[in-house]
Amino acid sequence: MKNTFLARKNYLTKGIAPSFLSSVLVLAAFSCKHQKESSGDQKNEIDSASVVDTIGAVPDTVYTLTSELYTADPSAHVFDGKLYVYPSHDYESGIPEDDLGSHFNMEDYHVFSMDSVGGEVTDHGLALHIKDVPWAGRQMWAPDAAQKDDEYFLYFPVKDKEDVFHIGVAKSENPGGPFKAVDRPIEGSYSMDPSVFKDTDGKYYMYFGGIWGGQLQRWRNNEYHGEDTYPADDAPALMPKVAQMADDMVSFAEEPKDVIILDENGDPITTGDHDRRFFEAAWVHRYNGKYYLSYSTGDTHKIVYATSDNPYGPFAYQGVILDPVLGWTNHHSIVEYQGKWWLFFHDSSMSGGKTHLRSVKMTELSYEPDGTIKRINAMAEPNQ
Repeated sequence: MKNTFLARKNYLTKGIAPSFLSSVLVLAAFSCKHQKESSGDQKNEIDSASVVDTIGAVPDTVYTLTSELYTADPSAHVFDGKLYVYPSHDYESGIPEDDLGSHFNMEDYHVFSMDSVGGEVTDHGLALHIKDVPWAGRQMWAPDAAQKDDEYFLYFPVKDKEDVFHIGVAKSENPGGPFKAVDRPIEGSYSMDPSVFKDTDGKYYMYFGGIWGGQLQRWRNNEYHGEDTYPADDAPALMPKVAQMADDMVSFAEEPKDVIILDENGDPITTGDHDRRFFEAAWVHRYNGKYYLSYSTGDTHKIVYATSDNPYGPFAYQGVILDPVLGWTNHHSIVEYQGKWWLFFHDSSMSGGKTHLRSVKMTELSYEPDGTIKRINAMAEPNQ
């Protein structure tokens, strides 16, 4: 199936349109309402007077991947000179909404590709279905992909038949699939949101993890304890995990380690720091010799980033990449293609704001001369 990227252009060169600002304020209130209550001095309200000063710039153009399917959680890569996008596939399953994401009951994946931004997009059809994963139970969430030699690997989180998230692998000789699942999940894997980064020395690293529905809070020292346990608000937050991949690309070469994210004082970001602490969607890219870890703050709905000189970290927090979008979740990827950097994300504009029916978007990402990333606000109006 082929379609063309749907482009939305903004021509706001001076100030912010009133309707746009109104949407930001509404979302800010929505975000506060859904944050977990915290103790101490943690601020759970947004000062509306400061919103204008803290939101990012409106991009000139935002592209929509497809209007044929609901897509979310995009992982973008360049394979064989083409841009490939590996999203999750939203659909209406009828499951009631809850804080654990039960209504995100996805069961298959499609892969999309394009030769140029804004040009024709190819939907390569069904890449993998949950019924073809022997160990899977339910909920195929955000995937990623990697290439090694002439083989392609699709990495996906799915709950096993005991309702515990692990990370599976499927293989193909074609980046568009279809993919054939390996019989077992990656040994030692858990939680969700796998993303695989290939370093310049040829080593591959998987970053993963997500709290709340992602179950990261149920694991300690890589062992499953079953109950939800969160650190205190003033204690170091739960951090994403990283493990180097083995040569076969279907197993870890080591035990997963914490990816430590530090504040401006060199201390680990704390649980109560909702605007900066890790929630889900870890992604790593490299720019000018630095490693950039970006991730979602989840219940505050931002995509933020931190930098390091080492793929294992520690990473020093830097700032916000993407402000909240329409819908509850915010999940992204970053890739260089044809001489420019691109930010992929999703929102709920195509479904009129339904949080579980999302659509993948794409816009240009820019850096300042010092390597900091320019902040973006890509809020979209419903049904655009």
